Amino acid sequence: MSKIDYSKQTTIVTGASSGLGAEFARQLAGRGSNLVLVARRADRLQGLAEELTRIHGVTVTTVARDLGRPNAGRELRAELESRGIYATGLVNNAGFGTHNSFESEDPERLQDMIALNVGALVDLSHAYFEPLAAAKNGVLINVASLLGFQPTPYMSVYGATKAFVLNFTEGLWAEAQGTGLRVLAVCPGAMDTEFFDAAGSQTADFGSSRLTPEAVVNKALATLDRRSAPPSVITNGRPLALLTKVLTRRHGARVMGGLARRQLASTH
Repeated sequence: MSKIDYSKQTTIVTGASSGLGAEFARQLAGRGSNLVLVARRADRLQGLAEELTRIHGVTVTTVARDLGRPNAGRELRAELESRGIYATGLVNNAGFGTHNSFESEDPERLQDMIALNVGALVDLSHAYFEPLAAAKNGVLINVASLLGFQPTPYMSVYGATKAFVLNFTEGLWAEAQGTGLRVLAVCPGAMDTEFFDAAGSQTADFGSSRLTPEAVVNKALATLDRRSAPPSVITNGRPLALLTKVLTRRHGARVMGGLARRQLASTH
């Protein structure tokens, strides 16, 4: 496959109000893609849209919406197409995590996490899989995590949602072969974003050196441009991912649990 011509793309980016989502928007706009930015914080979306339109001259549509509700993907596609907006790319970045013992978690917050990290991502991917596959250079990027490669005590539900995203996306990668649709699971380690504030810890990096969102997005988009792009890419923290190939899952869970306990203790 040749490099993607983003000047002919309209890309949806979820969770675009900050962090990795905002960086995906900036770099895609810099490559010429028109954008649909989706997140809950309308003021941040509007500010980013004005910035990208001014700097890059692209068309940016903003949709302030909580994607954690049922049918979020189908409703978004119907709304956009009623306005004449037909997406050829989708970046499923919206999501959040918590860092705590499972017994201390708020069950409603856990349900919200599963609904957003898994339910919304699947619904959006399903709503757009056919039109993206029909586009000549369709793109589907799902943001997983380094923590999706092994059990992650004290972030057990978050890690499990990202394991789902990783396996789900790699399955779609195989289904998309021969269609022209490029599918990629992006697996960042620790990053300098607002994620750690939402997760309740500034240290839940599990030994992975922090990378900037710019570097993560650079690697993701460069991977998609490869002649034979893989189904997933680890952007940082590779030694931790490789360790899971050596350890049994039992030992991996114990190692991760020990790291997490020390990090939790250091914040209290």
